[in-house]
Amino acid sequence: MKKVSIIDVAREAGVSVSTVSLVLRQKGKISEATIDKVNAAITALGYVHNIAAANLRANTSNLIGLILRDFSDSFSIKVMASIVQELEKQGYMVFLGQPLNDGEHLERCLLSFKQQGVAGVIYLASDTRHAALPALIRQCPLPLVAVSQSLLDENCNLVMRDNRQAAHLATRYLIERGHRNIAYIGGMEGDLIREQRLLGFRSAMTQNGLVFRDESAPACSDDTRAVSFATRQLLEKNNTITALLCHSPDAMIGSISGIHHVGRTVGKDVFLTQQVALVGFEDMLHVNLTSPSFTYVSSASEETGRQAAGLMIRKLKEPELQTQRITLSGQLIARESA
Repeated sequence: MKKVSIIDVAREAGVSVSTVSLVLRQKGKISEATIDKVNAAITALGYVHNIAAANLRANTSNLIGLILRDFSDSFSIKVMASIVQELEKQGYMVFLGQPLNDGEHLERCLLSFKQQGVAGVIYLASDTRHAALPALIRQCPLPLVAVSQSLLDENCNLVMRDNRQAAHLATRYLIERGHRNIAYIGGMEGDLIREQRLLGFRSAMTQNGLVFRDESAPACSDDTRAVSFATRQLLEKNNTITALLCHSPDAMIGSISGIHHVGRTVGKDVFLTQQVALVGFEDMLHVNLTSPSFTYVSSASEETGRQAAGLMIRKLKEPELQTQRITLSGQLIARESA
């Protein structure tokens, strides 16, 4: 069967080849009637536009390289989905890479991007213990947008979460509801997200005339058993604590076990001394089938993806665009746990 060409489409539509080309590339001032005729001919003949070949001829690309290091991280997965959706709306396609390390594997990933002719790279950072991008990413010659859950010390196009604002918002919410003894549970020492949230936690406590104590923010791994044990120790040492800020979804789940171990329950009533209020920092939909449902500060993951995709598109259209840093704040979603 003969392959349908752009010449066949032009003949079927009764227009020139250049007109068909303009319609396919969505360029030029073409009337709606002509566009409809060309599209009808494309459908009738079953013509498939070879975008890769067209890009090669025009020395352009609609392909964006997306690097995701951690598929187990719910925030990164949601951001990735939002990026792909937004780019596809604008006519771009995504080439996904998941390097296992920042050395040889990342180098191979970037080489593959180059071979595929990507126009730019979006990097979803997963390292929360270092404030710098991998050297190979910093040296990337293509337009680059980095997405980070923590503050990066980099002069690059960056979209990131405001962890300090999130913790300040959560702490203020609890204080306004009568809580005075609040603690933060989870996160390892040296974790940048934890450090930034503790700054917001401390700031809100101080602004409201309350004392922040280091012992009210025990560090531990995000393993639910470790968090359960840390919560149990914390509440046994200080039974006046009435609210916990939970570092992660696993910390939220682990803290519930610890609360039950000391004979207390989860709830928002500050006047019932056996209750402990919980606030998280992730979109808790996957665990909100429990009762009580969890109060949390949203991660703004969908908006993060939209902003990252938009920033990449602007950079491709305006190569001289100045470096931008976009910081996104979450919203507090009040439910039953606080």
